[in-house]
Amino acid sequence: MTSPALDSWRTARPISVWLDNSQRPPVRPALERDTRTDLLVVGGGFTGLWTALLAKERDPDRDVLLIEGERVGWAASGRNGGFCAASLTHGESNGRERFGTEYETLHRLGLENLDQIEEALIRYGIDCGWERTGELDVATEPYQVDQLRAADGEFLDAEAVRREVDSPTYLAGSWNRRNTAILDPARLAWGLAKACETLGVRICETTRATALDRDGGDVVVTVEPAAGSVRVRAKRVALGTNVFPNLLRRVRPFIVPVYDYVLATEPLTVAQLKAIGWRNRQGIGDSANQFHYYRLTPENRILWGGYDAVYYFGGSVKPRYDQRSATFELLARQFAETFPQLAEVRFDYRWGGAIDTCTRFCAFYGTALGGQVSYVLGYTGLGVGSTRFGANVMLDLLAGQATERTELEMVRSRPLPFPPEPVKYAGIQMTRRSLAKADRNEGHRDVFLRTLDRLGLGFDS
Repeated sequence: MTSPALDSWRTARPISVWLDNSQRPPVRPALERDTRTDLLVVGGGFTGLWTALLAKERDPDRDVLLIEGERVGWAASGRNGGFCAASLTHGESNGRERFGTEYETLHRLGLENLDQIEEALIRYGIDCGWERTGELDVATEPYQVDQLRAADGEFLDAEAVRREVDSPTYLAGSWNRRNTAILDPARLAWGLAKACETLGVRICETTRATALDRDGGDVVVTVEPAAGSVRVRAKRVALGTNVFPNLLRRVRPFIVPVYDYVLATEPLTVAQLKAIGWRNRQGIGDSANQFHYYRLTPENRILWGGYDAVYYFGGSVKPRYDQRSATFELLARQFAETFPQLAEVRFDYRWGGAIDTCTRFCAFYGTALGGQVSYVLGYTGLGVGSTRFGANVMLDLLAGQATERTELEMVRSRPLPFPPEPVKYAGIQMTRRSLAKADRNEGHRDVFLRTLDRLGLGFDS
C-alpha cells in the first residue's frame, strides 16, 4: 500500500517552487507601438537578460530593448534545479570527447565565468540565495566508484560520503568544491531584470516576436502584444529563445525539447535534517546515465528532479506537458529509496519544463543576415551559468570581434541536425532505452549507443 507521504505528490502544487513567490515582480507593460533600438534582445530568460546587461556594460550609450513573450524567467530559467555550474560543455566527459584539444581552455573560461557571475551578484546587489557549496557526485552502483575516483574532485569512500549526506544507496562520492553554486533561479532572473533596468534597458513582457526580416540597413522584428502587431527596427538582434521556435527557421532542426520533471518537499525539520546530515549543503547528482539532481532550497526543502527526460512526438512545447503523473510517481518512489529516513516527508510542489537539447549536448552559436543577428541555443541543461558565457559570445559575434571566445572550435562549429519525424522520435526513444539498459548493465553501452559514439552523437551524463 502506498504511504500518504509517498503519494503526496498528487496534491502538490503544480508550479515551480521558485515561481510561487510573493516577491515576483508585477508584469511589465507590453510593447504597444512601433519603435527603434540599437540592440533588440528576444527572450527574457537567462540568455536574454545576461545579453542585455552585458551589452549596456560594454556600451552604456547603446539603446537596448528586451522583449519576452510571457514573463521574465517564467520558462526554463524559473523551473530548473538552481545549479549554477562552471561547465560550458555539459560536463567534463562530453567536453573532452568533443573538444579535447581546447578543453582546458573551456574549463578555465567556465571557472572565470562562474567567478564573474558571483562578482555581478555582489555588484548589483542581487539576492538569489547564492551558495558556492560545490557539487557532490555520488556512486549508487559499484561500477561507478572507480569513475568517481578518477573525477576532478575530492574522492570520498562510502563512509566519508555518508558523513556528508547519509543515504544507504551511496557507495562513494566526488566533491568538487569550486565548480558549482546553488541559487534561486527565479530570483536571479528577477534580479538581472532589475539590474538591466537600472542601466537603462527597456523590458517589455507579454510581447511575442513572430517574424524577422531585413529592411535596408535594419533588422525588423514583428511582435504581437495583445493590442495587435507592431514592429521593432534594430541595428542588431540577439536571439535568446532557446527551446521555443526560433525566428530563424534554418536553426530549428538542430533543437528538440526534452521535458524534465521535479518534485520539492515540504521544509525539513531540524530533526529530519539531522537524520540525513547535509550540513555543507552541496548540490548532488548521481552517476547514472538517467540521473537525479537534488539540493536543499533556502527553506530547507529538498528539490528532487531529473532521471526521466521525456520527448513528445512532434517536438512541440505545450503547457499540458508540464505535468506527468507517471514521472512524478517514479520520482517519489526513488526519493523514498534514497532517503528512507524521510518516509514521513511530504511533497509540496511538482512541475516540469522543456530543455533545449542538441546532438552535441552543449550550446552552439551562429549569426544571420550579414552578422546583424546572432543566436545561441542547445544548452541541454547546465544553462544557469553558461548562458552568461553564451551572451558574451553573441555580443562578440554582433560586434564582429575576434576574441578568445569566438576563436573556439566550440563556437565556430555546430552540431548535426536531428532527422525529421518519425525518425527523430524513434531515434530518441531508442537512445533512452539503451541508456537505461546501460545503467542496468554496469554502464556497458550496447551496439546502438556505440554507433552513436562513433558518429559523434553519443551521450552520457
